[in-house]
Amino acid sequence: MTAYQNLIFTIEDRVARITLNRPPLNILNIAMMKEVGHALEQCSAQKDLVAIVFDAGKDCRAFSAGVAVEEHAEGTVFQMLEKFHGIFRQLEQLSRPTISVVDGPAFGGGCELVCASDIVITSEKGRFGQPEIKLGVFPPVAAVLLPRIIGERRARELILTGEILEANEALRWGLVNYLVPSAQLAQKTMEILSKFRELSGVALEFTRRSLDLARGCPVEQALKQVEDIYLHELMKSKDAVEGINAFQQKRKPVWRNR
Repeated sequence: MTAYQNLIFTIEDRVARITLNRPPLNILNIAMMKEVGHALEQCSAQKDLVAIVFDAGKDCRAFSAGVAVEEHAEGTVFQMLEKFHGIFRQLEQLSRPTISVVDGPAFGGGCELVCASDIVITSEKGRFGQPEIKLGVFPPVAAVLLPRIIGERRARELILTGEILEANEALRWGLVNYLVPSAQLAQKTMEILSKFRELSGVALEFTRRSLDLARGCPVEQALKQVEDIYLHELMKSKDAVEGINAFQQKRKPVWRNR
């Protein structure tokens, strides 16, 4: 497996874990973005994968304090944006449940990674925000994703003011799913992963794809696309047949992830 300088990457028991590990604040530079992209490429080869977890290394004081400001310079901004946005394109193509585990600030690009996650678990140390406007710029990924998560008016307020949300407010706004003490983050993560590990990787993939396709589309258009996936892809998979047969035979399904 590739040696990484800015993250720790593992795949164990059908779960990939990408631990951001550039102390102290996990500032996302181009080199780190490339490593995240490479790790996601490795994930794409794992057909039985049921989840991707993002968290921070033990020596880091932040989930991520955002993208390196110096790489917004004219000579690097195009490459930076290509590599950073490539991460979100890969996550959508992978169509696997994504979990972010936050035990500190998630600002700028770190908050955008939270926005791209299906499930977010935070401790009381979690703080969230898009402060880019204070530097005279704006967050492209958050401009697309944040309104879909917390609603148009709240997203506009957060992006246009650059204000920071504490963990309890992020929970109330729907930006995070769970708020637990720091000592219980690992336990809560394992509880959720245990649910995913009971499921078919291929069923999770088709479900995540359908959720993404339906987002923001008119009902008729979304329903047609989701029907196509259901009838012509999901129902032709071995796991869909197995799941239905197992239910009828009153036994536990044996997933092939195909």
